[in-house]
Amino acid sequence: MESQGLPSAQNPVEAQNEQFDTPTPQEAAVIAPEETEVETTQETTVPMATENETPAAANPYAGKTQEELIALLAEMLEKSPVQQLRGDVEAVKIAFYKAGRAEIEAQRTAFIENGGAAEDFKPAENENEAKFKESLVRYREKRDAFVNQAEEEKERAYAAKLRIIEELKELVNGNETLGQTFNAFRELQQRWKEAGLVPQEKLKDLWETYHHHVENFYNYIKINKELRDLDLKKNYEAKTELAEEAEKLMLEPSVTEAFHKLQKLHDQWREIGPVAAEFKEALWDRFKEASRQINKRHQDYFEGIKEEQKQNLALKTELCEKVEELAAGALTSHKEWNAASERVIEIQKVWKTIGFAPKKDNTKIYERFRAACDRFFEAKRTFYQGMKSEIADNLQAKLDLCVQAEALQESEDWKATTDALIALQKKWKEIGATSRKHSEQVWKRFRTASDRFFARKAEHFGNQDSQYAENLTQKQSLLDEMRARLQEKAGITFDAIKEYQRKWAEIGFVPIKKKEAIQAEYRKIVDGLFDLLRGEERERHLRNFRDKVAKIQEEGSRKLGQERDRIYAKIRQIEADIQLWENNIGFFSKSKNAEGLVKEVESKIARAKAQIATMLEKIKLIDRPVQQNGTTGDEETPAEATTPEEAAMKGQEE
Repeated sequence: MESQGLPSAQNPVEAQNEQFDTPTPQEAAVIAPEETEVETTQETTVPMATENETPAAANPYAGKTQEELIALLAEMLEKSPVQQLRGDVEAVKIAFYKAGRAEIEAQRTAFIENGGAAEDFKPAENENEAKFKESLVRYREKRDAFVNQAEEEKERAYAAKLRIIEELKELVNGNETLGQTFNAFRELQQRWKEAGLVPQEKLKDLWETYHHHVENFYNYIKINKELRDLDLKKNYEAKTELAEEAEKLMLEPSVTEAFHKLQKLHDQWREIGPVAAEFKEALWDRFKEASRQINKRHQDYFEGIKEEQKQNLALKTELCEKVEELAAGALTSHKEWNAASERVIEIQKVWKTIGFAPKKDNTKIYERFRAACDRFFEAKRTFYQGMKSEIADNLQAKLDLCVQAEALQESEDWKATTDALIALQKKWKEIGATSRKHSEQVWKRFRTASDRFFARKAEHFGNQDSQYAENLTQKQSLLDEMRARLQEKAGITFDAIKEYQRKWAEIGFVPIKKKEAIQAEYRKIVDGLFDLLRGEERERHLRNFRDKVAKIQEEGSRKLGQERDRIYAKIRQIEADIQLWENNIGFFSKSKNAEGLVKEVESKIARAKAQIATMLEKIKLIDRPVQQNGTTGDEETPAEATTPEEAAMKGQEE
């Protein structure tokens, strides 16, 4: 049935907020900052936003100076009711401390630009902060006074309503006419409405007593049925309208907005008189069901916020542990400190994206995180204070590199100078940090010298496009000449091939699009020339050895045997080398540069096997008697000899 007093804990009326400017407990856990929290603009770590900071776009006071905000707060306290100031005061406070941090950052930037080290920076004293805190104290004093006054007024309202109930009791014993009695009853109802709010803990009993005597009044004086029915009808229409308003609130997007509006509907419901008995239960059930669903949404909403805040606490705890681990780490180099600093700054950025933790943990976890950051940057500051001598050595080393780079900046040996400057740049990166005062200056000096050379190089090679086209024509002509020589298969010597190679190298670069094709054709022709030369060199080498064998035979068989043993010994040595190289190929295949190493070893093995084949041919010449005409009497096609390159570079075996 319809409740004549306060609903249960689930009913929104019970959560009626009669206190001055005080949010619901759920809201307070999420949005209300600690009133006693003392903020400061003095910082010892990398600047970061406070937990209560709102985006600048949402703060109407963002961008104002601290002096303007102090004056603005004073004006608010003088001209506006204190019960309406809470939101504006919080916004002004956020803007004030944000402006303070901005001022510190400006001081820090100016300090560093003037040659100071970031770790030596100390912000100037802020006199505005003390003035601002005095205004906040005045605001809290005025607010507390208002709250106390409001409580006193509630007690007076409670006493007034008790007197109204007593007068309501006396109406049923009066001798006035029905019209006079009813007018007196209406007057009491009006006085009841105008009496004001009462203390929350006395509200339920007061309303139950009041409605009990209202019911008694209607039953006792037995108002004229027509007048009573009209009054009941008006009450029914009014309560039906309230039920419809409550049902509309079920579709309100804002859960908190719907909850607060529902409290006002319940206040209005209590002010309206009774309805006909046949409608009373159904109408109350309709209004109560809408209230129940709105309350459930409100409860679920804050339960979700609580769960989210627990997750936020877990995430923030993890970030604290990461910073604490970095602060406790044994970092010994500038590179390690830089990497760790970037990591801490990244963690601070992630921290700002995480919402509030539960109210009881929010301040503690923030203080833990801030303390960990302070320890890290204090350890970093201590490390760099102990590195002053090393920093001086690093500066001298970089100055030496500047001198070397300046000595090379006018060079026209493009390839060698390019390699030299790249090597200097590599050394630069390997040198540790220098002081901020000299870091930018010495880097600009080194960079200017390097840029000077590479700008000249770019200008030089930018004018070579026409030269490259001419070089392409010359190389194509040289290829035609080499191709004709290869087809004739005559007059091919190692010196002739080297001369072709020299001319090719002297011609210079060709357009990049033609480079691969013409180089491939060149390698193909050179390989062909060397193949022909290799056969001729091998034959000539063996002919010379035949003559040598003939001379040794004249000296006796002992000399010939010694020559044979010498060759066999060399063959065994080369075979041992081949076995070692083949074993090494298995190890090379596991390294990063395996392909190049394997090709190099395979080439060495091929050359060694060719040497063995030639030596075996020599042994055959020793084992066969040399005839008068210089032949062995059993001519065979000799095995592959050593390469012409080896023959040209090393000479024959003897």
